[in-house]
Amino acid sequence: MSQGPLNGLRVVEFAGIGPAPFCATLLSDLGAEVLRIDRPGGGAALHDVTARGRAGSLALDLKAEADRAAALQAIAAADVLVEGFRPGVMERLGLGPDEALAANPRLIYGRMTGWGQTGPLAHAAGHDINYIAVTGALDAIGPKGGDPVPPLNLVGDYGGGALYLAMGILAALHERQTSGKGQVIDAAVVDGTVSLMGVFSWLTHDGLTSMKRGEGLLNGAMPFYRTYACADGRHVSVGPLEPAFYLELRTRLGLTPQPAGDMDQQAAELAAVFLTQPRDHWTALLEGTDACFAPVLSLDEAPAHPHLAARESFTEAFGVTQPAPAPRFSRTPGAIQGPPAKAGENGQAVLARWSGGSI
Repeated sequence: MSQGPLNGLRVVEFAGIGPAPFCATLLSDLGAEVLRIDRPGGGAALHDVTARGRAGSLALDLKAEADRAAALQAIAAADVLVEGFRPGVMERLGLGPDEALAANPRLIYGRMTGWGQTGPLAHAAGHDINYIAVTGALDAIGPKGGDPVPPLNLVGDYGGGALYLAMGILAALHERQTSGKGQVIDAAVVDGTVSLMGVFSWLTHDGLTSMKRGEGLLNGAMPFYRTYACADGRHVSVGPLEPAFYLELRTRLGLTPQPAGDMDQQAAELAAVFLTQPRDHWTALLEGTDACFAPVLSLDEAPAHPHLAARESFTEAFGVTQPAPAPRFSRTPGAIQGPPAKAGENGQAVLARWSGGSI
């Protein structure tokens, strides 16, 4: 039995890469039973954290009539479908929204793409860097006078993509309780990223910040919101935006309470201080205070950080240190439901149970 607030929810996932499988993982972590449809000979990598927790896999050639019928049988028994193909692919396979909702009028059909199902670029290839480029997000990230720097694929694929698809699925499930009807969700990375940028639309409109690289309130211009190098070549982060917290930082560093000079001069003053000692010295002095401080840790270091360790933010599963399910629930906690399923593993049994023993 799965564990979590989505226990009992049935999800059919068409295997892919990027935000769509990560969305399915989030649903699985919260208790949904996910049946992944793989290509024959495909399947997830042994340690693929974004494929964990699938109840089973069906290895199907969706161009073959019998396998396509099996996929449609799974769809007919599911609550949710998740797919991340280019627009039109599912329709050409005979598994598009029209066919799926005809077989299952209560189905929530979740579609995850970069550009969306419509628009001039809908059928163009792209990746996270392209999607965050056209939305204004990438242009603001990077050093002053330097080139834009891709922030991993967290902003687009996972922030603007997977999380918005998951939210859309849960919203559609809530609406279905009243209407009894399913619907199609067109989740586009560009749309989600534009949504995430909303706060900066306000701040720039009111003249409260700049979106030029290295010049705004939150992108490196302020001495009290940036990273600094230490004597050992490692880095620390400071973020005391409020005057009282900035005073706390300066006092603990032995600097005059009232800063002198412009922002660049203040940053140079702080940089000189941080360069006098290694990162762990500053962590011992500043972490846990109102100086708004944290050491910049590598991914290998992060699991051992005392706060993350105390909260068990990371866990060990199938031989990999990986994130624990999030968020947390007081009565119905989520859980990693299992390792990545191999292509074809346990899928027929899941489908038989979903279909009442008939496949």
